[in-house]
Amino acid sequence: GARGFADLRFAETHEWVRMEGDVAVIGISDFAQSELGEIQYCDLPDEGATFKATETVCTLESVKAVGQVFAPADCEVVAKNELLDDEPTIVNNSPEEQGWLVKVKFTGGAPALLERAAYEKHLEDTKEE
Repeated sequence: GARGFADLRFAETHEWVRMEGDVAVIGISDFAQSELGEIQYCDLPDEGATFKATETVCTLESVKAVGQVFAPADCEVVAKNELLDDEPTIVNNSPEEQGWLVKVKFTGGAPALLERAAYEKHLEDTKEE
């Protein structure tokens, strides 16, 4: 439960990362899913795909927008969330738990990410602009 949430680290581009040993689970924040609206399709990469930092790892298509999910660091995909093929709205209903997108191994070191409080402050700051 609650402990898991503390382990999440966020990127300013609204991805989150949770480390499970040397594997990083990546998803999108609750803010990101609410901005997208109901997600209709998740285009996820296959196992073994590699990405450089800031490249688009997956795209999420909703009724009103297409959201891009960026690699927080150089990485290789080790798993994708197969459940999302049939039920992409899991990302809306449980963005930080069941709605994870991919699991990766960072190939060049872990990214510097924000803790939840800092991420929430970033959201506040960007809202005011």
